[in-house]
Formats: sequence, structure tokens, C-alpha cells
Amino acid sequence: MHDKTRRLTYLTLFITIEVVISIVPFLGFIPLGFINATTLHIPVILAGILLSKRDGAIVGFVFGLLSFLKSTFEPNMTSFLFSPFFSMGGIQGNFTSLIIAFLPRILVGYMSGLIYEIASRHLKEAMSVSISAFIASFIFNTGLVMSLAYIFFRDAYALSQGLAQSAVLTAIVTVIFTSGIIEAIIAMIITLAIYKAAKKIMKGAPNV
Repeated sequence: MHDKTRRLTYLTLFITIEVVISIVPFLGFIPLGFINATTLHIPVILAGILLSKRDGAIVGFVFGLLSFLKSTFEPNMTSFLFSPFFSMGGIQGNFTSLIIAFLPRILVGYMSGLIYEIASRHLKEAMSVSISAFIASFIFNTGLVMSLAYIFFRDAYALSQGLAQSAVLTAIVTVIFTSGIIEAIIAMIITLAIYKAAKKIMKGAPNV
């Protein structure tokens, strides 16, 4: 199979997986009792590592698009973060919602690929994959989303969560360092497990 055809085939596969786990109820979440850890960013990370930074960014864009669509047509009380069309109970999204919906998810894919490229020059393969998955999940999928939520929607976030404005920063930092770390560890474990299996199947896939 020609490299370009192979790349497009694998890219399509990752996009399909992302769509499926995004639309099938509960498939994109792991219930842990006190939180539901999301796995929606894992195909994005894998695409960045197994294919390329560019392909990771493409799958990340799809993740962002799906998040925007779900927040628009199946909203909950935090959907204003991801859709400018959300309006409920005095809370409304705006154009910055699109930044939160798309930018962190694109960076998850791009940076996972970039970090893997850099790490693999100095570290063993498994360690490079693990570091890439953890950083992409913790810094960009959780940290950047929640940081942008604080920057752009501090008052709306407080209202949606029933918090005093003075408590928003503490709440967001708590989310980052609780669910964010747990999701990053889960992403690291699952990504490494799938990577080992997928690498055998995808041997010879372009990583450019």
C-alpha cells in the first residue's frame, strides 16, 4: 500500500473511532465512582504518536467539532464553554467558546506527536509514549481547557456551578489536579497498551 494511501486509511480510522466514542452513550467515559474519566482524547493522542503531529491535530479538530456540536444540540450546564450558541438560565456562550472547543483539542494531537518525537530521541519507546500521553492529557486536554474557562467565563462558570466568584479559581485548580491527573494516568496506560498492539499492525506507517 502506498504511504499516502496508508496514512489516509489510518487517519480515517482514528477519526471514525473518535466519532464513535463521542456519539455512543457512556463509551467515552470510565466511571470511577466520584468522577467519570473521559477517554475522548485518547484517539487524538494515538494519532499524534502513531501517525504524525499533523494527523493528531486533524483528529483533535474532529474532537473539537464533535464537542461543539454536542454542546450546541445536546447541551448541559457547562456547554457554554464549547458552543457560542448555548443560552440557558442567563448563561450564554460566545465566540471564545470556539477557542475552548477547538484549540486545546488540536494541541492535544499536535503536541502529543511533537513530544513523542523529541522524547524518542533520548528515551525508550514505552517511556516516550507514556510521557507524551500524560502531558498531552494533563496540560492540554484538562489544564488548557480549564484555564481558558477561567479566563473567558469565570462569572458564567461560577453561576453554572453554584459557586461564589471568589471560589472559582480554587474549583478549577481542584478539577485540574484531581480529575485531570486521573484522566492523564488513564490516558497514559490505555495509550501505551493500544500503541504496542497498533504498532505491530501499522508497521511502516509514515510518521512525518
